[in-house]
Amino acid sequence: MKIVILGAGQVGASVAESLVSEENDITIVDTDAARLAYLQDRLDLRTVLGNAAWPSVLREAGTEDADLLIAVTQSDQSNLVACKVAKSVFNVPTRIARLRAADFLESEELLSADNFAVDFALCPEEIVTDYIAKLVAFPEALQVVEFAGGRVCLVAVRAYEGGLLVGKPIRAMREHLPPGLEARIPAIFRRGQPVSPDGGTVIEHGDEVFILAATELIRPALRELRRMQQPVRRLMIAGGGNIGLRVARRLQERYEVKVIEHSPARAEQLASALGNALVLAGDATDEDLLEQENIAEMDMFLALTNDDEDNIMAATLAKRLGCKRVVALINRRAYADMVQGGPIDIGLSPAQVSIGVLLARVRRGDVVGVHSLRRGAAEALELVAHGDAKTSKVIGRAIGAIDWPSGVIAAAIVRRIDEPQIVGFTDQGTRITRYGEVVIAHHDTVIEPGDHVIIFCVKKKLVRKVEKLFQVGFGFI
Repeated sequence: MKIVILGAGQVGASVAESLVSEENDITIVDTDAARLAYLQDRLDLRTVLGNAAWPSVLREAGTEDADLLIAVTQSDQSNLVACKVAKSVFNVPTRIARLRAADFLESEELLSADNFAVDFALCPEEIVTDYIAKLVAFPEALQVVEFAGGRVCLVAVRAYEGGLLVGKPIRAMREHLPPGLEARIPAIFRRGQPVSPDGGTVIEHGDEVFILAATELIRPALRELRRMQQPVRRLMIAGGGNIGLRVARRLQERYEVKVIEHSPARAEQLASALGNALVLAGDATDEDLLEQENIAEMDMFLALTNDDEDNIMAATLAKRLGCKRVVALINRRAYADMVQGGPIDIGLSPAQVSIGVLLARVRRGDVVGVHSLRRGAAEALELVAHGDAKTSKVIGRAIGAIDWPSGVIAAAIVRRIDEPQIVGFTDQGTRITRYGEVVIAHHDTVIEPGDHVIIFCVKKKLVRKVEKLFQVGFGFI
């Protein structure tokens, strides 16, 4: 596939790195010559220096025969103009734009083919906000991702000494789960390396374990691996920028929220925008300020400023002063890899969090969901099985009979996704309804047409093989 990426920032560079490894023809455009030179030295791609909204620059980038244009510059206006030019002048089939302003995001008419011609609008800040909200809901988790519209949940946790499964084989999990509750451990990472799990695999203290179940059943399954933390009630946010404001708005109704903002003028704006959160003008790396605001009583500290070093320092200080769990937003992936697991519980890379939504639009076959795991080292996919036993390599076959590449695990299936299923009742006796039947995959589980199959790839390079496996052929048998 020939792809033109506009913008060589964190999102553009992460997208380029993911796609270039899958044998795509990538050209990246930016006004920063040094940044382009850095990417060209590291990746097998072509670079063009210039304004991404100019037709002459787009022509030089080869847009006239591109299959896909991804506009992820820092400017909404440039991204919109580039998509319009790509459609009107070069007739690029698919155009994706990164947009921040709600005025653009909320207007389908403006993004339509007759106007700016944006096929898909990506807002990384909103994606990161959703992700952080899940981490607050699951304070013991390292990562939380959902599939099939939230029907299935995959959670990564650190196995701790004394957990019910630690020192025991995975098959022992069935002895502790309530009747009717099924869960799957599709992957384990031990000292940074993947372990292909089966029923006899023994979980060790410190393992990073991925556990998957229907969303309403994930908490009982997690209890097998970790001591459950108390639900979050009080949290502190360092930084009132785009992401900090979005997160505070999302969480202020359900939690006690404090926001620390360095700029007094910005703090006043935040105070006006946030009705139920306490806004403080100050420095989140100020030990006296954190102690005055009872950091030791906070259930979670979120360092969300635009400065990686400030986030690392603030989160480390908050942890030292007694905060139970700390999360730091870190743009440089090398920093995130380095600090997570020390005083900082989670180092969060915005580009890695948001890239999955974009990759789902790029993948071949009917891929409806992509999640980057372990900061890009692994991926989880949600694919729809199409065709029949004659045209598909997976339909009508048992999981154990399919020739999966080594390192690929079929973890679960969501079947009849449009049909309501009763999954429980409230205390008042009201039915709790979810759409789709969740089937935890076993070796004898047979894939049916229309199934949403959730696949775990311990290495990103395996994704291409999985996509080919799900492509419909002409008379396969």
